[in-house]
Amino acid sequence: MRQKEENILEGIHDNEYEEDFLQIRIDASALVNISGRKTESLNGMWNFGIDLYDTCRRTHWYKQERCNAEGREMPLDFNWENWEEIRVPSCWNMQKPELHYYEGFGVYTRTFRYFPKQNGERLLLRFEGSAYRTTVFLNEKFIGTHDGASTPFNIDITNTVKTDNRIVISVDARRSPLRLPMENTDWFNYGGIYRDINLVRLPPAYIKDWFVRLDPKDNLSILADVYTENSDEPVTIEIHELGIKKKIAVKNGKGEIKLPAKPQLWSTEVPKLYDVTFSFDSGKDKVTDRIGFRSITTKGQEIFLNGKKIFLKGVCVHEDHFALGKTTNEEIIRATIRDLKEMNGCYLRLAHYPHDGLFARIADEEGVLLWEEVPVYWSVAFNNPDTYRDAENQLSELILRDRNRASVIIWSVGNENADTKSRLDFMSRLAKKAKQLDDSRFVSAACLIKHDKLKIEDRLEEFLDVIGVNEYFGWYDPDFEKLPKLLANSSPDKPVVICEFGADARLGNRGTADDLWTEDKQKDVYEKQAEILKNCPYIAGTTPWIFYDFRCPRRLNRYQEGFNRKGLIDANRKTRKLAFYVMQDFYKNL
Repeated sequence: MRQKEENILEGIHDNEYEEDFLQIRIDASALVNISGRKTESLNGMWNFGIDLYDTCRRTHWYKQERCNAEGREMPLDFNWENWEEIRVPSCWNMQKPELHYYEGFGVYTRTFRYFPKQNGERLLLRFEGSAYRTTVFLNEKFIGTHDGASTPFNIDITNTVKTDNRIVISVDARRSPLRLPMENTDWFNYGGIYRDINLVRLPPAYIKDWFVRLDPKDNLSILADVYTENSDEPVTIEIHELGIKKKIAVKNGKGEIKLPAKPQLWSTEVPKLYDVTFSFDSGKDKVTDRIGFRSITTKGQEIFLNGKKIFLKGVCVHEDHFALGKTTNEEIIRATIRDLKEMNGCYLRLAHYPHDGLFARIADEEGVLLWEEVPVYWSVAFNNPDTYRDAENQLSELILRDRNRASVIIWSVGNENADTKSRLDFMSRLAKKAKQLDDSRFVSAACLIKHDKLKIEDRLEEFLDVIGVNEYFGWYDPDFEKLPKLLANSSPDKPVVICEFGADARLGNRGTADDLWTEDKQKDVYEKQAEILKNCPYIAGTTPWIFYDFRCPRRLNRYQEGFNRKGLIDANRKTRKLAFYVMQDFYKNL
């Protein structure tokens, strides 16, 4: 901790107080794979208070110091049990009208009881998503801080937990030019603990992580990491349906093996999943995951799934719901996939940040392909080392969470970033990190076109497997004739996915194809785009922007009213616009 002057009153004079809470950073190095493990939910009603001046951390509310050094009672500025209650998980913006645009600090607290069930048991506190900087206190002790709104993190609380426990969580939802995403975005800044929070019991020695996939020679390539203090006992992998039961030698907590196998390949038509079981420490730890096996490759300008050429028939989607905000659930995810299949699609770009991990699990079951992305969005602080550390950590937590999901085929390292040297250095490092953690999938980014050359050209292409391109000809650039010129001017040696195109339309607003904000104008743009894109040999997929209208405070004309209206479906997630049927026909005929 920092040295402090004797005359400083901490809650008043210490402007560097936050440094104390950055001494214990929770990052991807601590992440434990909890797929298939039993969890105990801490979801429900928590006491909650907005904390405009971050007083909880400034004056150490979490210590609950009721008396001074002389034993005299002190006045406290909080009273946990008399605070209002708020639901966890939820976006606080959706809980009370006065919190709708609140972007500051919020403090959550509750109690829970804990009795260990085995000797030497370890206990994790697991968050699936908390926006944005989350500082956690347990039993009057600071136990760690995590940055990043949309990726999971866990804290080992074994040495801090008691029978009766008080947990206090300070959540900072401010926007900042040094964070990811930065302060200028094109979506709503939801705040709070908006995904599940759980307790996870583990044995003294346990399996920390695993990674199972097909290698280029169609062998199963398997990695296993274990947490153990003094044993190199092997991990046993079993895939009963394939007749596999094999020990994996472990050294320094890590093991790796390749096994010949002929699994039925996972595909969009037949999304076959296998029960893959790992056991360790003489069977004291055992966990089963559901994993599909498939290959995804490129050759020239084409993409192949299991050796068969595929066109990625997709659409972009935001994690934004008219009633729940950024919080989601199984019903919403399955409804989204039903809408995609009605449109004859098989692929989703989950923009512009990691969506709930449940999405990839359901996509595995439903046979839907996914592009997953980190929020290196627009003009981030590419020269700032802390910003890069944040980006790499969010990317790492995303990949470690979802690299066993067959549905995920692309890791995206950013969206619409200017082609500068600092950006190239920043994003190429992210691309290399993605390959280091997972060399079995594509790395991409949603790039801007070279407007001066009217050409698909970006220095980042060298580090990408698939080139993503955003273009809005017919809308932001009204001269649609530039699109065929752009495609003719370009000669990429890799597949190109058009990540974004589209136009805004207010549901029910009709007019001519020349009237902005009408369904007719949007339909006309889609018809022209589809006609041109289907004839370009190097375009291997499309994800128009966007599936559903979503909240965006920067969009304030009378048609938008705080929403981006480019959705093919209204914000109610039910009513289709005319352009939806254009894409339905386009994908049906590919």
